[in-house]
Amino acid sequence: MYINDWTALLRIVGAALMGAIVGYEREKEDKPAGLRTIMLVTTGAAMAMLMAQRLPTFLTIEPEVALSMNPTRVLAALIQGVGFLGAGTIFMHRSTVYGLTTAAAVWAMAMVGTAVGVGDWTLAITGTGVVFFILRILGRLMGRFSSK
Repeated sequence: MYINDWTALLRIVGAALMGAIVGYEREKEDKPAGLRTIMLVTTGAAMAMLMAQRLPTFLTIEPEVALSMNPTRVLAALIQGVGFLGAGTIFMHRSTVYGLTTAAAVWAMAMVGTAVGVGDWTLAITGTGVVFFILRILGRLMGRFSSK
């Protein structure tokens, strides 16, 4: 199925906006991956999935070859690549690990971007809401009950 330019534009902007929601929360908490980083991750993931879907229309290939192209390969590569990016936000100081939650947020928001890229708005909006809830609401609750 061909995805027209307006649909692609909407999905890219939607991914950036969803990334902004969680990125803003990370920015307010002064975390290593903030607003711009997470917006870039969601936008890039959406663009990768859109490109995987639109690629057959930009190539002059036989229809049976186009059908054998598999966008899930792009998804698999994204999962690995973003995992590597997230690992860069994790560091250890003395006996404490920092950045693990931010790395998980980056990875989760990349998956939100892929959901937007394929047009699954329900999954993307729900994922954004859940990630934001975990970071903002549960983070505050954990702070109140923490023994630190």
